[in-house]
Amino acid sequence: MADLAARSEHTFHIPVMGTAFTIDTALRVAKFGISTVISLVDDLLIEQIRKLHCERSGEPYEEIKRRDEDARARRVTSYLDLVDRLVAEQVRDLQASPFEAGTDITRYFEMLPETSLKAAYREMLATDDPTEKIRMQDDLRPLAVPGAIDVNIMTKLDRDLYRKGQKLPPEFADAMAALRGYAKSTLTSSIIFSAGMNNRLYSYAREFPDFSPDENGAIKKKIILKVSDWRSAMIQGKFLAKRGLWVSEHRVESGLNCGGHAFATTGLLMGPILEEFKDKKEQLHQTLHTVYNTARTTAGLAPIDTPLEVRITAQGGLGTAAENELLLQYYRLDGTGWATPFLLVPEVTNVDDAHLRLLSDATTDSDVHLSHASPLGIPFWTLRNSASQENRRQRILSGKPGSPCPKGHLVSNTEFTDIPICHASRAYQKRKLEEIVNDGLSDLQLAVVTEDVLAPACICDDLAGSALINNNIKPDAKPAVCCGPNIVNFSKLAALQEMISHIYGRLSLLTNPDRPHMFIRELAIYVDYLRKDFEKYSMELSTRAPKYFREFKENLLSGIEYYRTQAEKLIHEKRTRFLDDLSSLRKTLEQMTLEKMSLVKS
Repeated sequence: MADLAARSEHTFHIPVMGTAFTIDTALRVAKFGISTVISLVDDLLIEQIRKLHCERSGEPYEEIKRRDEDARARRVTSYLDLVDRLVAEQVRDLQASPFEAGTDITRYFEMLPETSLKAAYREMLATDDPTEKIRMQDDLRPLAVPGAIDVNIMTKLDRDLYRKGQKLPPEFADAMAALRGYAKSTLTSSIIFSAGMNNRLYSYAREFPDFSPDENGAIKKKIILKVSDWRSAMIQGKFLAKRGLWVSEHRVESGLNCGGHAFATTGLLMGPILEEFKDKKEQLHQTLHTVYNTARTTAGLAPIDTPLEVRITAQGGLGTAAENELLLQYYRLDGTGWATPFLLVPEVTNVDDAHLRLLSDATTDSDVHLSHASPLGIPFWTLRNSASQENRRQRILSGKPGSPCPKGHLVSNTEFTDIPICHASRAYQKRKLEEIVNDGLSDLQLAVVTEDVLAPACICDDLAGSALINNNIKPDAKPAVCCGPNIVNFSKLAALQEMISHIYGRLSLLTNPDRPHMFIRELAIYVDYLRKDFEKYSMELSTRAPKYFREFKENLLSGIEYYRTQAEKLIHEKRTRFLDDLSSLRKTLEQMTLEKMSLVKS
C-alpha cells in the first residue's frame, strides 16, 4: 500500500525521552530525515513550548488557557500543527539550499547510511560535467525527505478530570484528550502507545478516520505499539484489529535496559524475544490481517486483499554500531531506537548545562539507578544526583517530605481520598508515614517501607525542568533526568553528525572500554532486580508468590542458555568476554534459591 509520505532512509529513530527532552527535537532534526517522538503527557509544557516557537518563528500566538473548553486536546493539536508547518518550511529551505560544504542539504546526504541514495549523492559529487551535476542535484533535492514527527501516549497516564468535584466524561481524561489532540492535527505520522493496554483509549481511536486506510490504502495516522514480547504484540494487536485499527509497527523495548520507566518481564531477555519475532513475524502479520479484515467486513467495509505494512523495531541499551547491525541483520529488524546517548547531543535534546555536566560525569553504575522515583510504582531509571532528587532529599531533611503536586498527571491513589492523589505528593506521604508507624513492623521493615514511601519524586513536573531552564521559562526549575544505564559509557558532548556516525560505525564515541555487550548488561540488570526482589521476600515485604521467583529464574537461565548456544552467530567481537560474563551471571543466579530465603526469614 502506498504511503502518504516517503520514508527517510535512516534506519534509526530517536524515541521519546521524558516529557521535555524530545519535546521539540523534531524542529531540530526532522529536516535531516531523522524520526523523533514527542511526549503528549504535559500539556502545560506543550503550551509553553508552542508559545516559545511561535515567538521565534513569527507565528501568531493565542494562549489556550487551562480552563478553556477542551484545553488539553486543543493545546496538543495547536502545537503539533505548528511543528508540522515549521518542519515543512525547513524542508523546503533545505531542498533549495546549495550543495556546498556546511549547508543543510549537504549535511542531510552526508549523514545518510550507506544506501543507493547515498551512492547517488557521491556519484553527483564525482561528476565533472557542470550541466550533468546540476541535473543530478535537481534529482536529489526532492529525495531529501523529513523524518517522522511521531507522538507518544503512556497509556497508564489516563487521569480522569474533575470539575467542581464532579468527574468529567471519559473523553476528557488525559490520554483520551491527548489522542483526540493528535487525531485532529495535520500530521502524517504515528502515535506510539506505551505502558500496556488501555481498552477505552484503544477503542476511542476508531472514532477518528485518519487511523483508517484511505481509498488508496494509505493511513495518515498510524499506530505503533511499544511491546515487551511477541505475546504482548499479538494480544494488543488483536484487540486493535477487532476494532478496525491496524498496528503498523511493533516497537520492542528492553524490559529493564532502557531509560525512564522500566517494565520488567518475568525474566524474558531481549535476544530470545527478538528471535521469536524473527521466527513468527509472518504469523503475527497474517493473524492480525485476518482479524482486521473480519472487523472491516462486519463494519460493512471491503476487506483489504494485501496485508498492510507492519514493521518490527527494537530499542533499549544500544551502544555500538556492531550491536545496531546485529539487530538489523541477524534479527532482521526494520529499525532501531537510540535514546540515552542523544542526551549528550545538545543540538538534539533539551538538557540544561548543569545536567549535561552531571551526565558527562556519570561514569559508574552507582551514578544512575533503577529507582522508585516514579509515583506509578513502576521502576524508573534516574540520574541519582539530579536537581529533582536533591530537592526530594532536602524536603525529607526539612521534615516536609513530598511535593505540592502542581500538575497531577500521575495521580492514582485513593487510600485516603475519594479523588485520586499522587504517591509523590505531600498529601499522600504525610498520611502514609503516619499509617505505617502503626503497622507492627520491625525496625528493619519500617526503615525499608519508609524509604519506599519517600522515594517517589514529582517527575511529571520535574521532567520538564531542563527545557524550562534552557528556554528561560523557569530558571529555578529542578530537573529530573531519566537517562538509561547506558549513559555511563558516553561521557563526551557530541554533535548530531558525530552521533549518527557512531551509530553507523564511522567513528566511536564510547568512553568506557570495558562496556559489556547490551545483552549482557540487560541480563545483569535482571539478575540484580531479582536479587532485590528476593531480599524483600526474605523480609516479608513482598507480595510475590514462590511461583513468580521460580518462573523468573527459569526464564533467565533459559535466556543464558540461548545466548551460550547462539554466541557464535551473535557475537563476533569479544566473544570470550561475552561467554565469561554469561558464566559468571549464571553462577550468581544459581545461588539465589527460595530455600535460602526461607532460612533467612526463619
